[in-house]
Amino acid sequence: MCGIVAYIGSSNALPVLLDGLRRLEYRGYDSAGVALLQSGRIDVRKAVGRIANLAEEIEKNPVSGQIGISHTRWATHGAVTRENAHPHSDRSGRLHLVHNGVIENYQTLREQLIERGHEFHSQTDTEVLAHLVGEAFEQSATQDKGSLVEAVRSALRQVIGTYGISVVHADVPGVIVGARRGSPLVLGIGKDEHFLASDVSAIVAHTRDVVYLNDYEIVALQAEGFEISTVSGGGAGFQISRVEFDASSVDKGKYPHYMLKEIHEQPNTVRDAMRGRLSLEEATAKLGGLNMTNSELRAVDRIVLAGCGTAFHSAMTGEYIIESLSHIPVECEFASEFRYRNIPLQRDTLAFVISQSGETADTLAALRESQRKGHRTLGICNNVASTIARESDGGVYMHAGPEIGVAATKSFTSQLTIFTLLGLLLGRIRHLSHSEGRDMIAQMEKLPDLVARTIELESQVAAIAKKYAQAKNFLFMGRQAHYPIALEGALKLKEISYISASGYPSAELKHGVIALITEDTPSLFIAPRDAVFEKNISNIEEVKARKGPVIAIGTEGDTALKKICDDVILIPDAPHYLSPILSVIPLQLLAYYIAVELGCDVDKPRNLAKSVTVE
Repeated sequence: MCGIVAYIGSSNALPVLLDGLRRLEYRGYDSAGVALLQSGRIDVRKAVGRIANLAEEIEKNPVSGQIGISHTRWATHGAVTRENAHPHSDRSGRLHLVHNGVIENYQTLREQLIERGHEFHSQTDTEVLAHLVGEAFEQSATQDKGSLVEAVRSALRQVIGTYGISVVHADVPGVIVGARRGSPLVLGIGKDEHFLASDVSAIVAHTRDVVYLNDYEIVALQAEGFEISTVSGGGAGFQISRVEFDASSVDKGKYPHYMLKEIHEQPNTVRDAMRGRLSLEEATAKLGGLNMTNSELRAVDRIVLAGCGTAFHSAMTGEYIIESLSHIPVECEFASEFRYRNIPLQRDTLAFVISQSGETADTLAALRESQRKGHRTLGICNNVASTIARESDGGVYMHAGPEIGVAATKSFTSQLTIFTLLGLLLGRIRHLSHSEGRDMIAQMEKLPDLVARTIELESQVAAIAKKYAQAKNFLFMGRQAHYPIALEGALKLKEISYISASGYPSAELKHGVIALITEDTPSLFIAPRDAVFEKNISNIEEVKARKGPVIAIGTEGDTALKKICDDVILIPDAPHYLSPILSVIPLQLLAYYIAVELGCDVDKPRNLAKSVTVE
């Protein structure tokens, strides 16, 4: 949540900051602001709302400088007001700070600062941090780069919580100080210029050479170089990484929204998730990133999958896939609850944490709690340099490319593809024969084309979306692995269209859900031709008997659904372990086109942010 961009160099900082903020707007868009240092003073501009509002404010009141920090906010402490927008200053007004994270003990610190004569002008925890840094700087013997770094270090030793920060001071021109704990911060390296950002997508147009800061690290940036140390005062090593994608990867291209672009990218992203990981000779999957031998994998007696939101739905689907292919018991846990429960985990339990960004605060906490209890814990994420990727004991990289749309789409199908690879690998170690493994590989190699064929249903789904866009409530139902797909379909609709939607196992219809059936409440059934198809038909009949409209997702060639449903979307036939990847795509498209029909801001839904880096 929240996005930070900072620049120091010989160019005008403002275009860099505004462009970076636009690329980070998916992280928060309640308010935005910039602070630029020039001629011994810092000029600040803020605006409530989107980055466009900030740009308009700057056009009315121009500002420039070669050193600057900026921020786009997702509100945590304090309402959405100009006073609560970042950057925030200390009591001197000469230090300014932007912050992503939550200072948990800010109220206690605020009261202590007020007793020492400080006055506050916002309700944010960030302003407290700015005052702490400013006070420490005032008390320093010198007013230079070293004293500003020490002031930041002193303040951070007093706070409890998470932070990614960037600080400038008018009395220390030519320096930006950044630090992180629990909130991502990346250093961009250019020629006589340097950058800080919450995500590389904000700076990849200017440099692809980056350093991903670790927790408790502080960086002092100058145009000509940088120094990294720790909050405890020691030095810190670093590794320069090369970003795999370029600026074009984070543009919308020909599409009106990132979400639609990312839906259309799924034939390639599922292909990339499998690339180099299928061995026809050995009839299995090759996942070297797990850092486990076949003997170690065979010793696993239980698997725990932890994630939040869409990642939790992928874990639930993964449970069905892995259990059916490997016969290993799988359990799903909300990452947000994992560390607060005393879960009895037996010795030979293997844990996976799932996060597109690799920075989700709750999922990272679950990773650390699992490791604290001595369990091997692996990550499934889309950012190879993320905190989860670096701290986990191994894992699988999704290779999905940047996902900018707040509503996750391609990351979900990539995660399901990875769970299928895991199921194949673990199944071959246990009971799947060589010929069964080869058959699975042959089916998986067809998957990108099946996904492309499913996306070709777009115009049909768009017409159905138009028909039902005014509905106030939706019910989504599916059985077995398609139950979590129903949950995901309901979540997508809620996220971007704000329509109340719920997902249920189809068989639960008679156990209370049927009371919700009305002529104005569409029910969407995921009912491919599988072992429970006839059961789904019976449930659909129960809804139709009560005059409820039904949309069904079935299998190509099916005629039974068309006889009883109001609208039918037929997806390509596929094995049970691949069918969920196909059935979710019409649900993504349905949510998208309903949101468009209602005039909703698809890529920036209200109250949401892409990467949840605060608890």
